Amino acid sequence: MIKKLIVMYIILVASTHFSFGQEHQTRKPNIIFILVDDQGYGDVGVFWQNQRAKRGLPYERSPCLDELAAHGAMLTQHYAAAPVCAPSRASIMEGVSQGHARVRDNQFDKAIANNYTMASTLRELGYRTAAIGKWGLEGDKRWDKNGAGWPARPDKRGFDYFFGYMRHGDGHQHYPKEGIYTGKKQVLFNGKNMTPELDKCYTADLWTAAAKHWIVEHEKKNKDQPFFMYLAYDTPHAVDELPTQKYPAGGGLQGGIQWIGKPGHFINTASGEIDSYINPDYAHATYDSDHNSTTPEVPWPETYKRYAMANRRIDYAVGDIVQLLKDLHIDSTTMIVYTSDNGPSIETYLGKWQREEAYQLPTFFGSYGPFDGIKRDCWEGGEREPTIGVWPGHIPEGEVVKKPSISYDWAPTFIDAAGATPPERMDGVSLLPSLTGKGSQITPLLYIEYYQHGRTPGFKQFSPNHRGRIRDQMQWMRIGNYVGVRYNIKSSNDSFEIYNVVKDPQETVNLALTPHKKVKIKERESFNTNTLNKISINELGKYMKARVLQVRRPDTSYMATERGTSHRPYDSTLVPSVKVKVVSGITWREYAGSYPWIPQVATLTPVVSGYAANPDAHIDKQNNNSILFFEGYIKAPQNGLYTFYLTTGSKAFMRLHDVQLIDEDFGYTGGSEKEGSIFLKAGLHPFRLYYKKDVSVNPLLNLEWSGPGISKQKITSNYFFRNKKVKLN
Repeated sequence: MIKKLIVMYIILVASTHFSFGQEHQTRKPNIIFILVDDQGYGDVGVFWQNQRAKRGLPYERSPCLDELAAHGAMLTQHYAAAPVCAPSRASIMEGVSQGHARVRDNQFDKAIANNYTMASTLRELGYRTAAIGKWGLEGDKRWDKNGAGWPARPDKRGFDYFFGYMRHGDGHQHYPKEGIYTGKKQVLFNGKNMTPELDKCYTADLWTAAAKHWIVEHEKKNKDQPFFMYLAYDTPHAVDELPTQKYPAGGGLQGGIQWIGKPGHFINTASGEIDSYINPDYAHATYDSDHNSTTPEVPWPETYKRYAMANRRIDYAVGDIVQLLKDLHIDSTTMIVYTSDNGPSIETYLGKWQREEAYQLPTFFGSYGPFDGIKRDCWEGGEREPTIGVWPGHIPEGEVVKKPSISYDWAPTFIDAAGATPPERMDGVSLLPSLTGKGSQITPLLYIEYYQHGRTPGFKQFSPNHRGRIRDQMQWMRIGNYVGVRYNIKSSNDSFEIYNVVKDPQETVNLALTPHKKVKIKERESFNTNTLNKISINELGKYMKARVLQVRRPDTSYMATERGTSHRPYDSTLVPSVKVKVVSGITWREYAGSYPWIPQVATLTPVVSGYAANPDAHIDKQNNNSILFFEGYIKAPQNGLYTFYLTTGSKAFMRLHDVQLIDEDFGYTGGSEKEGSIFLKAGLHPFRLYYKKDVSVNPLLNLEWSGPGISKQKITSNYFFRNKKVKLN
């Protein structure tokens, strides 16, 4: 009897501990996403500047960011979604690549899509959401001054609170009221123009004060509700302005930057002389200007003191916010991600109005790190970003994540951290397996497209094959360790330059010049296998040329008052088919549960599966809410333009290859028809069709098409196929 009681006690204790562990693991974390403007990979100490210090070169200090990285993970192969601000931020918010984003190229102030966003999905999951700092995705800046007509204000894209610059261009000036170089700018607080009250407010300080104030108020009133904050600094980009004074001591609840809220003295650094303070580390800094140790060192030029100071101010701000989380005892339940929107620039608007020598060059600090390229380049220096992720108890301290990822992966990552499955609408995938070391990491899609009429700078520090390169239409894709880059694209037949960016981060050796060289690739998505593949560079280049057409749709979205579409020279190119051994029919799987959106199913376990002749809403007779997932190939009989038409009773989503062809998820009205057109080569094209079963409506799933020699009609079973080698579990 005693033995039995002991065993029962052990079981009870063990089950109690297990239950507690599960509760801790499934708790939704607070999330703070910090995005800075034009900070290069090389501008942060642990990523590059500390190496420069050891070599006796001019360097920037970032003690707070270095400490943050020590308590979490450094993502050393993380990319921006685009090499310039607006499209990069649009992809981040929408969770999609530039092949599907509504804002592309240089479409500043264009509205992001009214679809699932980083904020709206988290709000759906119970979060309170705040956007602070730079937005620039609201809709055309020419709309009414009060912003009532802007179609994509933060509050219309999932945020409960906004304090910051609405217009993109306002972020080029860091004293909104004084406007000392570019004129006054408008800071909005949930629709109210706050600028008249913001005397001597340096924006990096102002956004920090607003962030701290919001977090404190949230914890007073809504501490049981998780929060998501998008904190978007407008520095170090544009005017290299200085703060008014030394960063206040202490940090956190009682120290550091504080929100006063009084007109004329809105924050505690709104005093003293504007555009004046330089940290002592930089004020009297000198360097060897001609790399000759026998000549005297000279002072840093003024503009580089200013640039270093802008980055240092952000560093202090991050430390201040981290201290606040500790003071509020929420540091252990808060995830912080820190990154930049694109590579470093050569812009400083101070130079336009004051003196030409005020332009700062990223060569002084090596802001591009061990890479070539800057902002607006699709070389690594324009895309690789200093990225840190911290989540105590989940992300190991001192971790270095070397698996490549991209900024539109963050929205799915945050959704996953909140305990939900990301929407299929998002091209990104959760990075939690890479960050935590738990689970299997889905290989991200790493794809960028961008147009800029200009050239890569001819810096002597850059490899000769990059200097002065005409940009124009550019395209970038990474597969394994290999990056394919195309500049000045004239047609889809243009070849990719190919670089092993792990062994050759500066991209000095174009492997495409040795087409028969064999390389090893481990890439499940690309080569349909989990094993190591040995292929030639020529084969890899051909694959990339096909693949970049299979992951994007031409941009046809525009409004009369907005800048138009982003046309590409390959928009009407036929999407290549695939070669695979097939048999008639398709596969289907059912995933039980009620989902707020069509979910990505790669990490889900089906409850039932089978084969079918074609997609059918009645294939499963269970009376339950679930997701039906149909997968296979559609055979295009001829080359040409095909239009697909889909009508369903509830939500649905269809991809052809990885192209988002038809979205009947967000805001879809059941029973209505939506269509999507695509140029296809004759042959097999993989498709994925998701259908949300809803017991409250009658099952309906009707897929039709039209194309060369085909009038609009239902796609019959003789056009559907499945992979002969793929077996159901």
